[in-house]
Amino acid sequence: MISIANLHKSFGKNKILSGVDVHVDEGEVVVILGASGSGKTTLLRCVCFLESAEEGTLTIGNQTVSFGKAKKRDILALRKKTAFVFQNHNLFINKTALENVTEGLIVGRKMPKAEAVAIARNALAKVGLSDRNDYYPSQLSGGQQQRVGIARAVALNPEVILFDEPTSALDPELIGETLALIKKIASEGITMIIVTHEISFARDVASKVIYMDGGVIVEQGAPEEVLVRPKEERTRQFLRRILEPIEFNI
Repeated sequence: MISIANLHKSFGKNKILSGVDVHVDEGEVVVILGASGSGKTTLLRCVCFLESAEEGTLTIGNQTVSFGKAKKRDILALRKKTAFVFQNHNLFINKTALENVTEGLIVGRKMPKAEAVAIARNALAKVGLSDRNDYYPSQLSGGQQQRVGIARAVALNPEVILFDEPTSALDPELIGETLALIKKIASEGITMIIVTHEISFARDVASKVIYMDGGVIVEQGAPEEVLVRPKEERTRQFLRRILEPIEFNI
């Protein structure tokens, strides 16, 4: 279970998040939609403390911390419960696919190398890269690099995986295979929060859809409600821009 309550985040005088509340049950797949600048990515980055929020609380499992008062040990403990898949892969260019996956296990989790290698090999096999263990990022396609990033997240066995627009940096022909892989992992019951612009994917995979605009949650609910029968005019305007022409059941 993940709960974010009254989250506030600013960059200087620019307010990015204004009192955001999100609740995710174990095994849920929550998809966050919204235009660029709506606060989606900042929300994810605050959850794993890649950004420091000024106000609010975060609960993951049985641990609750205040964003503005979290100590280093609290942050480290919460980070062990999460894994982040970046839109631009964020792989170490001087390490092989296998080494990119083992790095977090050996350095972050203090796991013996042999155990880390076994877990990493299994994770790479799960994403269809068992024959690319010794390849460097420069030898992999963009889709393969993103799959290494997903394998790195899966290998950590986190309580929640956070995906930040995982297909935005991919060529169009690679988007489908990456989404299919995420859908496969989601079917295994892993809790996920996914920022994406892929509406059809949200409709197929999400147990809950959240629409954000201007640093607040405008609307949230089941996909068939938010994407087909949105209650808020701002949600309808957003969907019309990316799905036009569209008729809503109101």
